[in-house]
Amino acid sequence: MPYTPIVATLGYVLSPDGGQVLMIHRNSRPDDQHLGKYNGLGGKMEPGEDIATCMRREIHEEAGITCESMSLRGTLNWPGFGKQGEDWLGFIFVIDRYSGTPLTANHEGTLEWVPLDRLMELPMWEGDRHFLPLVFDGDPRPFHGVMPYRDGRMQSWAYSRL
Repeated sequence: MPYTPIVATLGYVLSPDGGQVLMIHRNSRPDDQHLGKYNGLGGKMEPGEDIATCMRREIHEEAGITCESMSLRGTLNWPGFGKQGEDWLGFIFVIDRYSGTPLTANHEGTLEWVPLDRLMELPMWEGDRHFLPLVFDGDPRPFHGVMPYRDGRMQSWAYSRL
């Protein structure tokens, strides 16, 4: 059977001084699979988009800002992550320069600037604690990970860097 994951982006917008990251606190929709958790910004790729265009669109839709500079930090394969056990393939970006003023909220929740050194204190998906250090470390090589989920729980984690 061919592997047909949902392709998506996940972006982390840095403050101009690089000390904070814009996170969404998913606190608006009671039926949200991510309710109560903090997450980066992003979403599903649309037909006709490349992955960078998808990231720029999602950041603009969710935060109201325009990406001026971003870098691909890695890819993540999340088999079984979706609400109905769907497989997801994510492209993880850091946005280090943007124009505009970020929104304070959107239809999914509140947007909050979080100091990078406090990021791991937030309620988030268990798996995020494994890959987020790779997003923000000083290694210039992208990481490529796989993190299978079953019944909403991470089963394992492995990655490599090129």
